[in-house]
Amino acid sequence: MILAVESSCDESALATFDPARGIVRETVSSQAAAHEKHGGVVPDLASRMHLSALPVLLREFKDQLPDVSRIAVTRGPGLLPCLSLGLAFARALSLSTGRPLTGVNHLRAHVHSPFMVLHASAPAAFAAARAALLPHLALVASGGNSLLVELGDDLSMRVVARTVDDAAGEAFDKGAKLLGLPYPGGALIERLAAEGDPARHRFPRGIPGKADLRMSFSGLKTALRYQLEKLSDEELRRELPHICAGYQLAIVEQLAAKTAAALGTGRHRSVGLSGGVANNAAVRRAMEQTARARGVPLLAAEPRHCGDNAAMIAFAAWADVGLPEAEAVTPEAQLAVGSV
Repeated sequence: MILAVESSCDESALATFDPARGIVRETVSSQAAAHEKHGGVVPDLASRMHLSALPVLLREFKDQLPDVSRIAVTRGPGLLPCLSLGLAFARALSLSTGRPLTGVNHLRAHVHSPFMVLHASAPAAFAAARAALLPHLALVASGGNSLLVELGDDLSMRVVARTVDDAAGEAFDKGAKLLGLPYPGGALIERLAAEGDPARHRFPRGIPGKADLRMSFSGLKTALRYQLEKLSDEELRRELPHICAGYQLAIVEQLAAKTAAALGTGRHRSVGLSGGVANNAAVRRAMEQTARARGVPLLAAEPRHCGDNAAMIAFAAWADVGLPEAEAVTPEAQLAVGSV
C-alpha cells in the first residue's frame, strides 16, 4: 500500500492506494474560501494552511499506517512554499515509519489519472488493458499547465505540445476576474455560458495553424479586456452570459483542435483528459467528439481526480514502478520519474 501526500497549491490531500484494490481512502482539504477574498492563491498563506491541515488529515489514516509500504509525495511543479511544506511532512513521515519515500511529478500524475478508472474496474487485468491503449495521447489542462503528452508503450513520456504563455485554467480565472466574477471564476464562467449564445461574441483561437500544435491563451484574455472596454456597465450585465459563452468556446475549441491535430498522426490508440479544466462539461463534450471523430477511446479522469489530489499521486507512484530515473537536461525532463 502507498500513502501519498499532495500540497502543490491550495489543496492539502492524503490518499492510500493498494494495487490489488485501488484507492482505499482519500481526503482533501480545500483552501478556496480562504483565498477568495485575495482574488487568487497567496503562497505563504497556502503553506501555513498546509502546515495546519496535513497533521489533522493524517489522523484519518492512522489505522492504515502499519500496512503502508511506501510514502509518495508531489515533488513539483507547484508553488515552492507549498511543495516544501509537503516534502518536509512526507520526509518526517518516512523517517518516523521507516518507509521509503518516492517523489512524484505532478504532471506525470495527471497523465496517469485517467487510467485510474480502468484500474478500478479490473485491478488484476489492468496491465494488459493499459497496454492495449498505448501509445496514449494525454491532454492535461489545468490552472498552471496546458500540454499534450504522449505516453509510450514503455510508459515513457514525451511532451508533444504545450502552451507558450497562459494555461487554459489561467485563462478561465483571469477572464473571470476581468468580468468581475469572484475567485475561482472558471466554474462561474461555465455556469453563465450555459445561458448564453457563443456566436454573439467571437474571440481568437490562439495559434490557428494545424501544423503548429502549440497553444496560446494570453491573447484571448487581452481580446476580452478590449471587448469589455467598449461596453457600459448595463451592456455588460446584459451581455455577460453571451460573453462567457463565446470566451469559453474559444478555449474549448483550441484545446480540441490541438488534440485532434496531434491525433492526426494515427499513432495513438487512445486519448486522455485530465487536470482541473477537465471538470468543464463543454471541454468533456468536445473531447468526446474529437475522440469519436478520430476513432479512439477517450479516457477522462473522474471529476474528483481532476484537481489537485493525492489519489493520483499514489497511483502514479505505483504506475511508474520500475522506470529508470531520467536525467533532467531537457524541457521534457520536467516529466521525468524522480526521487526526493
